[in-house]
Amino acid sequence: MSQEINSITDAIIGSVIAVHRELGPGLLESTYEVCLAYELAQLGIEVECQKQLPVRYKSITLDTGYRIDLLVSQAVIVEIKSIDGFSPVHTAQLLGYLRLSGLQVGLLLNFNTTNLTHDGLKRVVNNYQSA
Repeated sequence: MSQEINSITDAIIGSVIAVHRELGPGLLESTYEVCLAYELAQLGIEVECQKQLPVRYKSITLDTGYRIDLLVSQAVIVEIKSIDGFSPVHTAQLLGYLRLSGLQVGLLLNFNTTNLTHDGLKRVVNNYQSA
């Protein structure tokens, strides 16, 4: 894993903690998304919200409606949740987004927890190599 990716994820995590500390649990995902994007922009970090993610199938590109919550520095996908707890489908969703985008690292966040760093943060790495 490159030092640049680690620096980006460290900045994201610091911003996530700041947002959670300020707002606490129990709000809509969209609220956390906008606030996190603001925090990252304040740090001078490039961030895109609701980035369209097409599917490449055989020789065509399809708009299937997938959207990445946040794409940070064209390198890290951030998927935001405000739920009771993670389930395997949430990790599978992020891994799917990583495969479709060709990116390697994503962060799965759950703001609906009192202990964000213990229960609400998961780093996901795509080790899939296409043939």
